[in-house]
Amino acid sequence: MTIEQILVTIGGIGTAIWVAWYFWLSEKKAVKIQTALSGIQEAFITVKGGYTPDVLIFDAGKPIKLNFHREETAACSEQVIFDDFQKQATLTTNKTIPIELKIDKPGEYEFHCAMGMLRGKLIVK
Repeated sequence: MTIEQILVTIGGIGTAIWVAWYFWLSEKKAVKIQTALSGIQEAFITVKGGYTPDVLIFDAGKPIKLNFHREETAACSEQVIFDDFQKQATLTTNKTIPIELKIDKPGEYEFHCAMGMLRGKLIVK
């Protein structure tokens, strides 16, 4: 094996490790969503290379409104899917799309894009 092949192999392994850490292993910072005077817990989520914020904390039993604003044209981010609730929505570029939920049972509920590359989580307490 030549030195170039060794360097390319090391670079490839390093890149694979970074991708795995970035998409699946990095620690996410959770954002606690407050209840408005109307009684609705409303969050605004930007879709651009991922979901920001991607971990949200809510109170159980109160209505939740998630406003997804897609700021990119990548095909992967066209859909957001909530498997636990059999809900999904098509996200239009530069438009805010609301999704309303009411979760009575505490737990962690994931959402993701159609390809599973973009991921987020709802933590209900």
